[in-house]
Amino acid sequence: MSVLSERLAAVRGAGRAALVGYLPAGFPSRADSAAALQAMVEGGVDVVEIGLPYSDPVLDGPVIQEAVDRALSDGTTPLDVFADVAAVAATGTPALVMTYWNPIERIGPQRFAEMLVEAGGAGVILPDLPPEEASAWTSVAASAGLDSVFLVAPSSSEDRIAKVAAASSGFVYAASLMGVTGVRSSLSGTAAALVERVRARTELPVCVGLGVSTPEQAREVAGYADGVIVGSAFVRRFLDAPDAEAGRTAARELAGALREGIASASAGTR
Repeated sequence: MSVLSERLAAVRGAGRAALVGYLPAGFPSRADSAAALQAMVEGGVDVVEIGLPYSDPVLDGPVIQEAVDRALSDGTTPLDVFADVAAVAATGTPALVMTYWNPIERIGPQRFAEMLVEAGGAGVILPDLPPEEASAWTSVAASAGLDSVFLVAPSSSEDRIAKVAAASSGFVYAASLMGVTGVRSSLSGTAAALVERVRARTELPVCVGLGVSTPEQAREVAGYADGVIVGSAFVRRFLDAPDAEAGRTAARELAGALREGIASASAGTR
């Protein structure tokens, strides 16, 4: 069983959904990114997603794009993500790299996997790589003991869900709605139905993201999903903070509040 699978199983055994938190590498700055990620863990995040900054983030909303732009302006490179992975792994927390396919292709799948393993990473999330085109990565990742997480959306056909479920390991990422990432005042009513459609195809955990930002929303999602993914809300805490220390404090507080929301959901409804 992989590090990621072990963590998700342990959390489920404790009777709750997992809290998955996201920040881009090199944000809020190259100097402060490792401490920012560790602050989320200190606040209660179970699994960390670290975004690999990319100049053409077609699936990222304005909040995450602003954070990525800041990281790139500060000189963050794709290779910097591995230092942030190592910082998270040092806490004993599974660290996933969320990346578009192009950076992996440029570095080389084999080399990327080797560097991720060396840093202590648990796997990758691949939002733009169709599973039927992923064999160049998944074969390398499986040999290296890395998980590969693919995405489904409410518009996904049953055939697409089956292909994603077959190609994924660790968990399946269920986008709660169509569109780019971002904080939303309410969640799509299709998310719970999407989770059930995925579960009909796989025994892998299903984690829901895109739009979750409040403890109330986290509680709602935790009622039917195995994991609650929060990204833009963490990014916003750092963007709004007057300095890095204040951002870390805000991130810890948000993580704690989200964990409380998740804990208040009935395990029997998942």
